[in-house]
Amino acid sequence: MLSIDETRLNRTERATLRKLSDYASVHPAPTILEAATVCGCSTSHVSKTVRKAGFPGYKEYLRYLRSNERPGVRTLDEIERLRRFLDEFDPALVDEVVGLIRSHGKIVLFGYGPSMICAQYVEYKLRFCTQAFVATAPDEHSARSMVDRGSLLLIITTTGRFRSFDAIAHHARSRGADVVVVSEELNPALQELSGRYISLSRHDQSQKLEPHEKTRTVFFIFFEQVVQRILEERAVERT
Repeated sequence: MLSIDETRLNRTERATLRKLSDYASVHPAPTILEAATVCGCSTSHVSKTVRKAGFPGYKEYLRYLRSNERPGVRTLDEIERLRRFLDEFDPALVDEVVGLIRSHGKIVLFGYGPSMICAQYVEYKLRFCTQAFVATAPDEHSARSMVDRGSLLLIITTTGRFRSFDAIAHHARSRGADVVVVSEELNPALQELSGRYISLSRHDQSQKLEPHEKTRTVFFIFFEQVVQRILEERAVERT
């Protein structure tokens, strides 16, 4: 049985998929309206849930239930990929990261290659909108020396497949730091590294590209929203 990606689903959405799976095992090919009735929700909730689980739409999810096979994944051109990312953008993930940042007095950003450069940009923006100590570790040795109890180690990676984060994540946890991993593409192996793993997009870039060749546009869009949310909250607090 293929496993459905539940890393981005909340409790209600996971329950929706379980109800649909149980119902479809007895009533093949239920319509989306029928599915909504069974789950006690709207058709838009059903549609959004199956998309967050990694399916293009409800029909593809039904096909999965009947045949246990996922439809082939078509590589999108970059503009279309970003358009879909924006259409499916989840503000709740922004709220969560904002909460993590504002609840820590020390934030250590870490990544390899171009992701480290992306982390440096995020550091620059956060320094102007938060009272926390914010720094980007240029290498793993520096990251080890910077994390301590109560700090937040925020790991940024596009795929998580260029180099392993196991050692630094384990060290940070042993020092009492909180570890959060934010990746663009889903990589289930990253879930074991941290207290919270966030995958930003279900649309991968071309697998023909090496990790360092892939764009970081999704990261910039996401973290710009994080910064804007912090600024908005600070403005409200001042009034």
